[in-house]
Amino acid sequence: MLFSFLIILREGFEIALVLAIILGYLRRTDNRQHFGAVWTGALGAAAICVVVGAGLELTATELSGAAQEAFEGFTMLFAVAVLTWMVFWMRRQAASIGRDLRLQVELAIQRGSLAALVILAFVAVLREGLETVLLLFAGASTHSDSTATFFMGAAGGAAIAALLGYAVYRGSHALPLRQFFTITSIVVLVIGAGMLSNGIAELQESGLIGRLGNRPWDTNAFISMTTTLGKFLHTLLGYDSAPTIGQIVLYWAYIAGGLGAFILGIGMPRPASSPRPVPGLSETMEG
Repeated sequence: MLFSFLIILREGFEIALVLAIILGYLRRTDNRQHFGAVWTGALGAAAICVVVGAGLELTATELSGAAQEAFEGFTMLFAVAVLTWMVFWMRRQAASIGRDLRLQVELAIQRGSLAALVILAFVAVLREGLETVLLLFAGASTHSDSTATFFMGAAGGAAIAALLGYAVYRGSHALPLRQFFTITSIVVLVIGAGMLSNGIAELQESGLIGRLGNRPWDTNAFISMTTTLGKFLHTLLGYDSAPTIGQIVLYWAYIAGGLGAFILGIGMPRPASSPRPVPGLSETMEG
């Protein structure tokens, strides 16, 4: 439940933020008649994401044994790569995303191109939506919750993300967006480390790769992988009662490298010498 809640909260808010910026600018410029084009693009992207999610689930269901473990293992590793890219991409783009979207909307209005608005919303929602589907599928492969509980967590995250997006749409400057993205980025990087460990474990179980070293400990007597707590820690943090040396090394290397780069701001663009203030919602992101 917590896994699906956190993923949907973070990814859902990125979607809500993009739509809030676009719709908010249209509202402030008296172009509400273009709302339909934006929602058309967003709903079209959402439909594709649902189809992709169903396809992943169907593929995993059709497979069995080593093939299923290999498929889930590779999916987890790919999800880690996407998650890591998403965290650092959003960190680089956060200061200018409002300005960039505002300029694209303004250009589309000037050209009288509804198609441009549809495509703008479609691409933004599709990018974030596919990331969400991939991360949820990868996490669902190891989650300890019932299906109902898993979807309850997702629904809770979506509801809060929508409320935050609406606050941005209404022009709220009180939301601590920078702090929100900093905290959630650290959380998802930790989740990514766990997903990396789980993915390697799946590939080892499938026989596709050999066992990466010995298992230096076994804590199954204290926290069994079959208990609710063990399954919860396995899903969220990548807990393994008897990990191999390779899993341990990769887990902590990712933690040290990912969190270190994020906290130190490695890869962040240098601030402009004299940035031009941007009116409206872009200021919300920069604050």
